[in-house]
Amino acid sequence: MEISSPYQQQWPRAIILADMNAFFASIEQQDHPEWQGRPIGITNGHQGTCIITCSYEARAYGIKTGMRVKEALKLCPDFIQCPARPQRYAQVSSNIMESLQQITPYIEIFSVDEAFLDVTHCQSLHGRPEDIAHRVKKIVYQASGVLCSVGVSGDKTTAKYAAKLNKPDGLTVIPPWQAQEKLREVPVTELCGIAGGIGHFLAEHGVHYCGDMAKLPISVLARRFGNPGRRIWYMCQGTDPDPLQLNVPSPKSIGHGKVMPPDTQDREILLLYLLHMSEKVAARLRRHSLRAQKFYIGLRCTDGWLTTKMRTVVATDDGHRIMALCRQFLSRHWQGQGIHQVQVTALDPRPAHGQLDMFSQGDEMKQVNGVMDSINERYGEFTLAPARLLNRSSMPNVIAPAWKPYGHRQTV
Repeated sequence: MEISSPYQQQWPRAIILADMNAFFASIEQQDHPEWQGRPIGITNGHQGTCIITCSYEARAYGIKTGMRVKEALKLCPDFIQCPARPQRYAQVSSNIMESLQQITPYIEIFSVDEAFLDVTHCQSLHGRPEDIAHRVKKIVYQASGVLCSVGVSGDKTTAKYAAKLNKPDGLTVIPPWQAQEKLREVPVTELCGIAGGIGHFLAEHGVHYCGDMAKLPISVLARRFGNPGRRIWYMCQGTDPDPLQLNVPSPKSIGHGKVMPPDTQDREILLLYLLHMSEKVAARLRRHSLRAQKFYIGLRCTDGWLTTKMRTVVATDDGHRIMALCRQFLSRHWQGQGIHQVQVTALDPRPAHGQLDMFSQGDEMKQVNGVMDSINERYGEFTLAPARLLNRSSMPNVIAPAWKPYGHRQTV
């Protein structure tokens, strides 16, 4: 009698993580064949001095994300600086995520270049999880021309860890019944979601490697971190219970920031940058039918951040009202020191279609903003804008790592 191996049996739970390799750089190399095999790095426009990401050819020289272009050129004189094209990356990401629907509708878009797929119920149709993973790699390449690394396991955390073991263009399978053993000697900080703060707490309790977690009662983590702590306890043992997040949750905040010319002390320039960020935040609030009443405003100087949290009288989605807070902040807290960066964030976005407020903005302002949004949506951001913004920074938008092609995060 033939006995089937565990690998031939259907897994009780099967999760795949597809991680596009050096995503932005790979797209640029695809669009510019002359850059194939060359060390390139993406920066925020031609003016950008900091590398957002780089190709694997550049990484071979020791170039990495966050490095200055000047340093990269010292390591590799042939290094090629490439201005980012966020709209292009967003388009390719959307194409990939839509194509993956061929395999399963159970997809969590984790970031602009990563997606989890729950293929538990696809095994009868598509075969073993490893076979499905090969198909994922093929679909991603057909949709984008970009290679990806894939991790396969019985939970999200182990699948994500597996995906980074063989880059680029790798495929790593960790069956769920082997996950605990595979993770035993892995430092806990290697797992997604366990950063320095949590890692320090675990180290204080004798947990340095995932295998140490079995010695720590789950109640210790639960008391300190609540449900996320309980999840961490399971994550380290290869049994992360977290389900795929199939819907993009409403945002907890909506913010924009921009780096300024170093040591800016000109009040008018500061006001210009704050106006720019206020209008961007307001436009995003309106795009998603949200309003906010509480705002974070920050200026970064050499010694750190000058920050405050301020409130409007009523919830708003109007840039003029947000800018009024910025003017108050500047008058009260800025003492003329040099500024390097500005930030404006709506901290409590909420649905705009609620009970009418006797102090809410009038129909005239709503109509003005509505017309402006319609024109800008059709012809491009800030085609119609306050006149002062004609002199705004020429630095282009960037795409956030958490960008998603659906819902509130579809913004660059």
